[in-house]
Amino acid sequence: MTEAVAETVLHRFEDGVCWITLNRPEAMNAVTWDQRERVIALLADASADPDVRAVVLTATGKGFCAGADLRGGPAETRERVTGDIARTIQRGAQRLIAAVLDCEKPVIAAVNGTAAGIGAHLALACDLVLAAESARFIEVFVRRGLVPDGGGAYLLPRLIGPQRAKELMFFGDALPAAEAERLGLVNRIVPDEELAKTARAWAERLATGPTRALALTKQLVNASLDTDRAAAFAAEAVAQELNMGTRDAQEGVASFVERRSATYEGR
Repeated sequence: MTEAVAETVLHRFEDGVCWITLNRPEAMNAVTWDQRERVIALLADASADPDVRAVVLTATGKGFCAGADLRGGPAETRERVTGDIARTIQRGAQRLIAAVLDCEKPVIAAVNGTAAGIGAHLALACDLVLAAESARFIEVFVRRGLVPDGGGAYLLPRLIGPQRAKELMFFGDALPAAEAERLGLVNRIVPDEELAKTARAWAERLATGPTRALALTKQLVNASLDTDRAAAFAAEAVAQELNMGTRDAQEGVASFVERRSATYEGR
């Protein structure tokens, strides 16, 4: 096991699992420019590293992520012009969410407390969402007179449908973990003290799976929401063709023929 600290993001690698932990508990883990860039880089590294087979994204303290804290970003050197805000969103919040969606390893969100604004979208972009009983999700933008960003209007309708998404975004009410689970935003709720243990168990199970098959499955499912049946079927066939060349696929078939449990290497 190795552990390193990069400013306010904790990172460790253990048993095939990359743990990424936001660590600004005094600010409810409102994510800064530096934190965002670090998380994006760690997710990219996880994709490229064959030894990383699953990722857990979590936080310290009572808040998962209270939204964006842009005070730590690069200083303004000129007067703002039309297009600056759009570029800030595209290069910032949208890049962060895309980094989770595009990560080639399965990403588990272990939501330990309030997830608001971009923090909610960061959790919901993950492949699996575990929530502590004390967790809650807030589409806080409307409270500030803002349009949801960070992919919220893309993610939420695909998870719970347009009407439910509009209800959350129009009113900005806090959504308790139990209600989030009922709507389908959360895979499982656990007592606060069991969150880390459950996340570890799920991640370690994923880390012993056929990693490339999981990556291709993630790509197929994510893409299916934006394409038609013909394109989805074609992508599925290509993915299976690619996957059959992996050692894990060959091991899976051999284990079936030999009537034994498969042992996957992630390759």
